[in-house]
Amino acid sequence: MAEANGLPRYSVAELNQAIGTLLERGFAPRFLIDATISRPQLKKGHLWLTLVDGEASISAVIWASQLAKLSHQPSEGDGVVVVGKLNFWAARATLSVQVLDLRPSLSTVLRQFERTRQTLEPEGLFAPERKRPLPAFPVAIALLTSVPSSALADMLRTAAERWPSTRLYQVAIPVQGRVEAEICRILTEVMGRADMLAIEAIVLARGGGSREDLAVFDGEDLARLLAASPVPVVSGLGHEDDTTIADLVADYRAATPTAAIVALLPDRLSMLQRLQQSRSQLRQALSFNMQAKRQQLAGLRAQLEQIRPSRLLALQRQGLQQRRQLLEALSPQRLLQRGFAMVRSPAGQLLRSIKQIGCGDPFLVELADGRLRAQVTDVTPAQIEPQP
Repeated sequence: MAEANGLPRYSVAELNQAIGTLLERGFAPRFLIDATISRPQLKKGHLWLTLVDGEASISAVIWASQLAKLSHQPSEGDGVVVVGKLNFWAARATLSVQVLDLRPSLSTVLRQFERTRQTLEPEGLFAPERKRPLPAFPVAIALLTSVPSSALADMLRTAAERWPSTRLYQVAIPVQGRVEAEICRILTEVMGRADMLAIEAIVLARGGGSREDLAVFDGEDLARLLAASPVPVVSGLGHEDDTTIADLVADYRAATPTAAIVALLPDRLSMLQRLQQSRSQLRQALSFNMQAKRQQLAGLRAQLEQIRPSRLLALQRQGLQQRRQLLEALSPQRLLQRGFAMVRSPAGQLLRSIKQIGCGDPFLVELADGRLRAQVTDVTPAQIEPQP
């Protein structure tokens, strides 16, 4: 570089090199860009594209070595978030963004979610009537999630606290990037062995993350595979506010991985309390039943006592004795013993009135110890005093 008339003078190469040095010193080595993909072209393994936002555009490139590592392959019109750095070619003074990483933006993820939903919904894959009930006391369940992960640790701890008798099969799956095919392969293997391993439910889980990270669970192939599962599927993906296609297809959607375990496994402490209450109620019911049976037995015993032959015979004897005493009390012989006498005609007819006999007629007088023969010498009617 030389100076002329106080102005710096450059060759073209020097000028371009100075611009490059200025950009290198004055710009961040890495940065994020929110953009939309335009005109992607694959040349010699490298992907050339334009990043636009409606007001401006800039060229970008993804080198072949980096392209193979990306979890998302961009297409025309995709909204993306780019991790990049500036590339300045001094020979031609051209500027572009070198893409170091790239992931779909939320708008792209939601657009893909909506496309898949519109494809599957008419087939009834989201219909409530196809949802199967969860097993009450599962013998074994398969946990499909990242291994190791905080989500898996939380699920294992919750399962041990709630219902430790259930066997847990930990199945490692990738949960981020272009891994839908791998998840489907592993899930197919688990489904094929479910009957042999007595697996009664499958949990598909992933811990927290952005909605963009959960895009892998919006795939159509995964959704169809989940719908064909021979056992109920419980999804616990991301946060409570996140909804994926897998959530819509699953037989039960839990807000979190831990909530999925809570939905599947009973709480042993609650079950113990219920069993204790049931035992108390059973004991009380048995006590009431025994008391009722005792009362019924006492009533039957009293009835048997009433109809016991010896008692009936005693009652009969008592009745006869009372009748005999009554007859004895009313017997004429008792009257005779008290000094009364009975007057009869010679034919033995009991005389009740003086009109039945006259003077000179014979009659018999019956006393307690014998009879007397007599003759009427006089008849005097009784004088009846008038009633006042």
